[in-house]
Amino acid sequence: MLLKISTTYSPATDLGYLLHKHPARMQSFTLTFGKAHVFYPEAHAEKCTAALLLDVDAIALVRRPHGRSTEGFALAQYVSDRPYVASSFLSVAIARVFSTALSGKCKDRPQLAETAIPLNAELSILPCRGGEKLLRRLFEPLGYTVTAEQHGLDPHFPDWGQSRYFTVKLENTCRLSELLTHLYVLIPVLDDEKHYWVGEAEIEKLSKHGNDWLAEHPEQESIVRRYLKHQRHLTREALAQLREEDAQETDETVQMEEEAEVEERIGLNELRLSAVTETLKQSGAKRVLDLGCGEGKLIRKLLPEKQFEEIVGMDVSHRALKITQERLHHDRLPEKQRERLRLFQGSLGYRDKRLTGYDAAAVVEVIEHLDLPRLAAFERALFEFACPQTVVLTTPNIEYNVKFENLQTGNFRHKDHRFEWTRGEFQSWAADVAKRFGYTVVFHPIGPEAEDIGSPTQMAVFTR
Repeated sequence: MLLKISTTYSPATDLGYLLHKHPARMQSFTLTFGKAHVFYPEAHAEKCTAALLLDVDAIALVRRPHGRSTEGFALAQYVSDRPYVASSFLSVAIARVFSTALSGKCKDRPQLAETAIPLNAELSILPCRGGEKLLRRLFEPLGYTVTAEQHGLDPHFPDWGQSRYFTVKLENTCRLSELLTHLYVLIPVLDDEKHYWVGEAEIEKLSKHGNDWLAEHPEQESIVRRYLKHQRHLTREALAQLREEDAQETDETVQMEEEAEVEERIGLNELRLSAVTETLKQSGAKRVLDLGCGEGKLIRKLLPEKQFEEIVGMDVSHRALKITQERLHHDRLPEKQRERLRLFQGSLGYRDKRLTGYDAAAVVEVIEHLDLPRLAAFERALFEFACPQTVVLTTPNIEYNVKFENLQTGNFRHKDHRFEWTRGEFQSWAADVAKRFGYTVVFHPIGPEAEDIGSPTQMAVFTR
């Protein structure tokens, strides 16, 4: 089976960096069911094509205990399309051979890994149980232009009719990791078969690789059902997880609007973003993180400032990141502006190597959304492992809530807030964090100050 991936991005040979496979060398990889070979039929500055050729050991398939069912006729195990068609074998090969590219990482071209480039994928023989209509229903909502050529059962006997096999070309402008992810998930979905046993672990794989697109796909149920080999209990669990995540993100959007409404009268959000931007400028930082970036309001403030050579936005919500891209018109930004900006999904509760080596980090109205165990994990992830030179962190001052007429007494400003601190509580927490992780900290009020209750937002600036 053969998969070819081409690009006309300039220089097109940067595809080699993205795939971590040098265009001048053929590489081979041993798999449990055969060998995978990667080579480049063409590699020019104008166009580059990488090919993944999977050579499946047909004899080994017969010996595998968890292969396809051989019920039907005596020679079924020897008469098989598995060595010749794109199937779950190819998905496993993609995950094994292109693992770094699949994860969206590129050490030598990190900006390019986050950039949408023109890509063309060709699958020589793809089984489509559901025909061309299903093929289009799966790929077209993801932005692909689909070209499909159906093959007859036998070219010498056209009256025998059409087979379920197609030669398929997919064209899209997207990140390479997105293309590989879509192929990884949807090839076995189209084949409606997997060569290995499917259990709970497959839900985790589907969640990992479908996290930023499957929840909104119109064929979500069909994809999940086929990916999990029609096992009802697994399908129900996977769909429940997807819908729960989707509902949580919808709630977060509504809640952010409610919080903004509470603070709107004094224009607090604008004051807060301006204060954070100015503090980051004064720190001398050139490479800046916006952690929990939401819909990118701070990023829009930072982009016009030429001092910031690299701006990274990270958020747990893929929907928020999509909104950020849309509002920044990311695909239409000048090339130099686009190169300065990176957006990726991640959690503040986990150590993340992508966050290391930055001059400064902004954490704007984030910590109050974390419960105490997650807050402790956040402290280590940011201050111990990422450890930027400067951290600018803001959180509400609960003492000021009495000033908000549209906020009922005793309520937090946001339904998802796990806590809101007084000035003393915030300063005590920040001083302890600074002491434990080798920082100094100073505090600044943001917004109009009132006697005895302070300002609506409190800001801590940590420096190493």
